[in-house]
Amino acid sequence: QVQLVESGGGLVQAGGSLRLSCAVSGRTWSVANMGWFRQAPGKEREFVAARSWSGDTTYYVNSVRGRFTVSKDNAKNTVYLQMNSLRPEDTAVYFCAAGRSGVVADKTQYDYWGRGTQVTVSS
Repeated sequence: QVQLVESGGGLVQAGGSLRLSCAVSGRTWSVANMGWFRQAPGKEREFVAARSWSGDTTYYVNSVRGRFTVSKDNAKNTVYLQMNSLRPEDTAVYFCAAGRSGVVADKTQYDYWGRGTQVTVSS
């Protein structure tokens, strides 16, 4: 089992920044990729960003590329999502997920999910 705990969400004005954290514990040796997804009210959960667990490869959806950065602190087993230049359309519940190797944007590739943290961007 892998346990994930997100933190760092909140309310911010458009143009502002937030950093989300995802603390990972348990059988981390089984994790290939860490992903960030988001779900807005009435919408499907969508891929935002991901990075390989043991390397430096990162992936981003086009709408956040250049504004969001995913990073990892190996000593703390924590993955971060730094979000800059936030827009009202970024408002959603953000989830981190741990999964197998495969298509990182495919949520079915992820076996473990956090409970989510709310991000609200006001205009």
